[in-house]
Amino acid sequence: MNYRDLGSLSVSEIGFGCMSLAAGYPENEALIHSAIGAGINFFDTADIYQEGQNEICLGKAIRGKRDRIILATKAGNVPLPGGKGLAWDASKKHILKAAEDSLKRLQTDYIDLFQLHGGTIDDPLDETIEAFEKLRTEGKIRYYGISSIRPNVIRAYLEKSAITSVMMQYGLLDRRPEESCIGLLKERHIGLIARGSLARGLLVDKVPVAFLNFSEGQVSITRDAIHALSGSLRSPAQTAIRFVLKEAAVSVALVGIRNRKQLEDAIGVSASPGLTDKECMDLRNIVEAARYELHR
Repeated sequence: MNYRDLGSLSVSEIGFGCMSLAAGYPENEALIHSAIGAGINFFDTADIYQEGQNEICLGKAIRGKRDRIILATKAGNVPLPGGKGLAWDASKKHILKAAEDSLKRLQTDYIDLFQLHGGTIDDPLDETIEAFEKLRTEGKIRYYGISSIRPNVIRAYLEKSAITSVMMQYGLLDRRPEESCIGLLKERHIGLIARGSLARGLLVDKVPVAFLNFSEGQVSITRDAIHALSGSLRSPAQTAIRFVLKEAAVSVALVGIRNRKQLEDAIGVSASPGLTDKECMDLRNIVEAARYELHR
């Protein structure tokens, strides 16, 4: 497994996105143990995934292995009663309580990377940052970051806070971060945690449907090109992930893993050949990059 820098952390270039783990699936713990054994050390979850059960599942699986992993979770969303969606709360009070609750569910004394799970430009930014800084001073978190695709929010945190990372959707079908965010992250030495490199599986094996501003046909053409380019060198999933890892700003390509086949595919990325500059350009030329329409 290859490793990259995320602040002072050395993280596996492939991260395990725990959101994809099926609730109550008996193989979850075995999958996590196999991932750790293969060298994957970055595990990402959130307090709202499966109403906290995702954190509980991960916490149980990493007992006795805590020193071998980098644990990331997120906070800011609040489930509404009766399963009626989510409310947003970036207040200091909520962030501090959410951290305590996550620590209990994860059965750990500290969180390596605590992330704001979204964010708007109208949030009480200074108050939110105060909460993260307090948690870091107390040793309950080591680093903090944000999970956001909004350029205006990202710029605000880069100016006012000591974030270590930004998680955002980035892949062949969503190259919006290249427009204004990736350059800023490189300049500030902030790690990019890339999610969505497989476009919800549309670039691999899901039935093509419209995605962002791309039609079903454009998605299908892109997928066909990935399959053709992959050949016997790598699987289509590995090609799509390799495209993401070609970007130097990316610290971790976060992959949603639900079963052993997906895990083996993810583990195999590091052993697969990287994309040549020509291969990368050929993929880029298939569809024009989308642009941000809001929150610029």
